[in-house]
Amino acid sequence: MRVGILKEIKTEENRVCMTPAGVEVMIANGHSVLVEKNAGSGSGFEDAMYKKAGAEMVDTPSEIYERSDMVMHVKEPQPSEYGLIREGQIVFTYLHLAADEQQTRGLIESKGVCIAYETIQKPDGSLPLLTPMSEVAGRMAIQQGAKYLEMAQGGHGVLLGGVPGVDPGNVIVIGGGIVGINAAKMACGLGAKVYLLDMNLDRLRYLSDVMPANCFNLYSSPATIRDLIKRADVVVGAVLIPGAKAPKLISREMLKTMKPGSVLVDVAIDQGGCFETSKATTHGNPIYVVEGVVHYCVANMPGAVPRTSTMALTNATLPFAVQIANKGWKKAMQESREIKLGANVIDGKVTYKAVAEAFDLEYTPIDTFL
Repeated sequence: MRVGILKEIKTEENRVCMTPAGVEVMIANGHSVLVEKNAGSGSGFEDAMYKKAGAEMVDTPSEIYERSDMVMHVKEPQPSEYGLIREGQIVFTYLHLAADEQQTRGLIESKGVCIAYETIQKPDGSLPLLTPMSEVAGRMAIQQGAKYLEMAQGGHGVLLGGVPGVDPGNVIVIGGGIVGINAAKMACGLGAKVYLLDMNLDRLRYLSDVMPANCFNLYSSPATIRDLIKRADVVVGAVLIPGAKAPKLISREMLKTMKPGSVLVDVAIDQGGCFETSKATTHGNPIYVVEGVVHYCVANMPGAVPRTSTMALTNATLPFAVQIANKGWKKAMQESREIKLGANVIDGKVTYKAVAEAFDLEYTPIDTFL
C-alpha cells in the first residue's frame, strides 16, 4: 500500500502524524511512504530524516491525495482538502465529526473511507489513539490555567501552589478519565487543592487509591459543580463521550457565581466543549473573557508542544496504521473490533451512530460494508 503523510494546514498546528522512525517501520512492512515536504519541520523532523528512512518527498498535498491509497493527518481534513479525497481512499486521522457538520458532509460527499483515531476503542472502553494526546492536553491544561491566573494575563493573581502561610489555589477537574487524571496530577504536584469529579464510582475508588492527599475525589452532579465553582481558581473541563458532542456542564448563568479572574480550560472543545460559553480559540489568540471569567479553549492544545506530541502520537497510531496497510481496511475491520469502531464515514454513509445522531443523518452500520 502507498501511504501519504500530509503537512498540517490547520492554524498553528506543528505536529506531524508520523516520525521518520514510523516511516521506517511502515517501509519494513512492505509499503511505500510519500511525505509532503516540510511536513515534520515544526516537530523537529527535517525532510532529510524522512528520506534517510526511505520515504519519497512530495511537493504538494494534491499529489499526496492523488497517489496514495491511505492518507494520514493529525488534525481533521480542512475544507480545501475535501475535494482532494478520492472515492475509496482511506483517510486515517482525528476527525471529531460530532462537533463539525461541515466536515461530516464534506467527507460524505468524498465517498472516502474515513477512520477516526478518537473512536478506535479497546474492549475495556479505553481509547488508545486519544490517550497520548489526552495525557498531553491534561498536563497542559494546568500549565495554561496557572499562567492565565497571573494578573498580567487577565487572572486574579493567585499562585496555584501557594506558599507557606498562604492558602493554595483551588482547582476543579470535571471528568476523571485520561485528561482529568493528568490535569489533577499536575495540579497536585504544584501544591493546589484539587477536586476531581467523576460519575463512575469504580473510577472514583481507583482514583482515591492512586491520587495524592491534596486531591479530593467527588461524585459529579450539577449541585456539586455549582457549589465548587464558587471557590474555584481554575476549572478544567475534561469530559468525553466517545465520538459524541460533549455535554454542557457549566452555564453562562453559573459563571456569575465564580470569582472574577478565575480561569476555565475547556479540553473538550474538540467535541464542542463542555461549557455553554466555550468557543474554539487558537494558540495565537487563546483566551477571551465572559462574565469576568477567563476562557482558554484552544482546539489543538498538544500542537503547542509538537515534538513531544508527535512522538507520543506515532507510538500509538503506528500499530493500527500498519494493520490497515497490511490487511486493507475491510480485513482489518473484520479482524479487529478496535479498528472497526474507528469507522465514521464509509462510501458516503455515516457509520458511527453518535455522528449520525448529532446531525440527524441516516446511520449505516459498518457491518453493511464488511
